Amino acid sequence: MRDVIVFIEQRAGAPRRVSYELATKAQELANALGGKTHGVTAGAGASQAAEATKAYGLGTLHVADGGATAEYLIDPLVDALEAVAKTAGPALILVPNTMIGRDVGSRIAARLDAGITSDATDVIVADGRVKTVSPKLGGLTITTCAFKNAEYGVVSVRPNVFAAKPAANATASLENLALPSKTYAMKLGAEVEEAAPELGVEEASIVVSGGRGLGGPEPFTTVIKPLAEALGGAVGASRAAVDAGWIPHAHQVGQTGKTISPSLYIAVGISGAIQHKVGMRTAGTIVAINKDANVPIADFADLLVVGDLFQIIPELTKRVEAEKVH
Repeated sequence: MRDVIVFIEQRAGAPRRVSYELATKAQELANALGGKTHGVTAGAGASQAAEATKAYGLGTLHVADGGATAEYLIDPLVDALEAVAKTAGPALILVPNTMIGRDVGSRIAARLDAGITSDATDVIVADGRVKTVSPKLGGLTITTCAFKNAEYGVVSVRPNVFAAKPAANATASLENLALPSKTYAMKLGAEVEEAAPELGVEEASIVVSGGRGLGGPEPFTTVIKPLAEALGGAVGASRAAVDAGWIPHAHQVGQTGKTISPSLYIAVGISGAIQHKVGMRTAGTIVAINKDANVPIADFADLLVVGDLFQIIPELTKRVEAEKVH
C-alpha cells in the first residue's frame, strides 16, 4: 500500500463529519506510507461536497456528480471508488463505519480482493505495515490486525475517533470522474427519513444521555436537551428509556442502538448495564450523574456525581450558559 483513498460520504452536498475526520487522518497515514491522498465523492451534490472537503488537506478530490450515482443505490458509488483505486494503484481505502460506508467498503474489498477491517478506532503504520485497532465481542476485547495483502486494504472507521482539522495549506485539486453509462438493480425512489435529533449521536462530539432515572419523557425536553444544546452536543438515551416510549430509537446508545465515541459523554440517570456500556465505552471522558453511588457505570466512569439529577443538571446548564456569555 502506498496511497490513501477516502470515501467521502455525503448527502445533498453536505459531507458527514466523519468524512472530514478521515481526510485529516489520511494525511498522517500517507506521509508514513510515502504516498498521496485521494478523496472520492459521488451522488447528487458531490461537487458541493468536494468543495466543502477541500480545506481538510486531501491531495486530489475525484468527483462523480449526478447521473447514475444520483439515480441508483450503492453500486455506482463503488464503481467510482474502484476506478480511483485502480488508477492510484496499491492503496489503503478508508470508509466511514456507517450503514452506507460499511456497504461500500465491503463491496470494494470484494472487487479488489482486499482485506477489510470494520469498526476501527485507530489506524497506524508500524514497521511498514498498516495495522488497525478495533473493539470486538461487544467491546469486551481490543484487537490489533495487520493487512497481509500489500496492494489494497479497506478499513471502516468509527466516527469521532479522529479529530477533523483543516489543513494549514490546503491545495486539493478537483477531478471529474467519468463513469460508464450503466443501469443497476437497485434504483433510488423517495427518501424517507426517521425523525431524529438535529445532531445525531453518532456525529456529535458531546452527548448527553438520559435513562430510566428520568422517570418519564418530559425530562428529555426540559432537563437533558437544554444541557445538550448549551454544550453544543446531542441528546442520547438508554434502551430502557427508548423501550418505555419516552424518546425515539434514533437517540438510543448501546448494543441495540448506536455505537459512539464522543469526546465527552454525560450519562444521566443511567445504570450502565453492559448493553449500554458497549455503545459508549470508547468515549474520551465519561461523566455519570446518578442518585446511587453503587451503579455499574461507576466502575468505568471518569467522574461520578451522586445526587438528584433534577437539581444538578439545571444548575450545570446555567453555569455552562454563563460561561458562554463570558
